[in-house]
Amino acid sequence: MSIYQNNILSGQTAVVTGASRGIGLAIATALAECGADIAVVDYCDESLSGKAAAEIAEKTGVTAKAYRCDVSSFDEAAETVKRIAADFGRIDILVNNAGITRDGLLAQMKEEDFSRVVNINLGGAFNMTRHAVRQMMRQKYGRIVNMASIAGLTGNAGQVNYASSKAGLVALTKSVAKELASRGITANAIAPGFVETDMTKDIPEDAPLRQQIPLGRIAKPEEIAALAVFLCSPAAAYITGEVVRIDGGLAM
Repeated sequence: MSIYQNNILSGQTAVVTGASRGIGLAIATALAECGADIAVVDYCDESLSGKAAAEIAEKTGVTAKAYRCDVSSFDEAAETVKRIAADFGRIDILVNNAGITRDGLLAQMKEEDFSRVVNINLGGAFNMTRHAVRQMMRQKYGRIVNMASIAGLTGNAGQVNYASSKAGLVALTKSVAKELASRGITANAIAPGFVETDMTKDIPEDAPLRQQIPLGRIAKPEEIAALAVFLCSPAAAYITGEVVRIDGGLAM
């Protein structure tokens, strides 16, 4: 039995970007298990995001719909948020999870690779938040969770674009939290370490990286989702502007 089946988010609508797989899918599913209706937002093939929405609905019994959107586009984000608000009637939770990597050393990195990563990871969060908060402000309630990274806190060789985008998310989160606290809206960031996703599935069990993690293993997507659920729940009503590391102690 899921630990989330307690309907603490019943009657709410959650928008999760990059939700067709990996961490995003885990978060969307966990929020649904708490009773929230789900808007699955992704730039991937609609059959994949549609499948994710169908599986969430079948598993949890909530309403879940898929929306194709390039979050780096200000106009696409605006139209998508408008459609979600019309379909569900409200937007209570926004999880900005959509992100990409294009790793490479600074001296060899193409401008396109830097710009694209920043535009999606940071610009996408700005775009979705910028449009969704209008609905939240009318409701005088909202929860915003941004998916940062320990790379944004410590930096990471070969990821100057990714680390910069995630560091920007930290500042975005704190600024939004200060602006919107009086409107009943909280904004927090999650900074994961290594998580079991498509990007990490090829890391060998005996890799030195795993030895650097005090807990000795890579996180499961469901563990990141559990933290996201908490930050979106009534229990976290007095938490805003925080960046919570969940990295097995890697960045201590």
